[in-house]
Amino acid sequence: MILEIAQIEIKEGTQSAFERGVARSHELFLRAKGFLGVELQRSVEFPGRYRLLVRWNSLQDHTITFRNSADFAVWRSNVQEYFAAPPTVEHHEAVNIE
Repeated sequence: MILEIAQIEIKEGTQSAFERGVARSHELFLRAKGFLGVELQRSVEFPGRYRLLVRWNSLQDHTITFRNSADFAVWRSNVQEYFAAPPTVEHHEAVNIE
């Protein structure tokens, strides 16, 4: 399982509109190949900073399949106007510490 963590800084005063754009996009993720779950978190200290946490079956499901899909373009059109800067995206995998 791959965890995509996108840090998204949005323009001041657009929090509600941005959150609605993410909510409108939920169905796009639900039908994506390899999608396992999504969560949006807002920073308490910095209310214009969000982290979008998306769980994928594989890295390719996100970076190749989803990013090259028409649904990715719709996702971006639903939220991009609120970005203060391009999102920073990293992919993580669990490390066994036992």
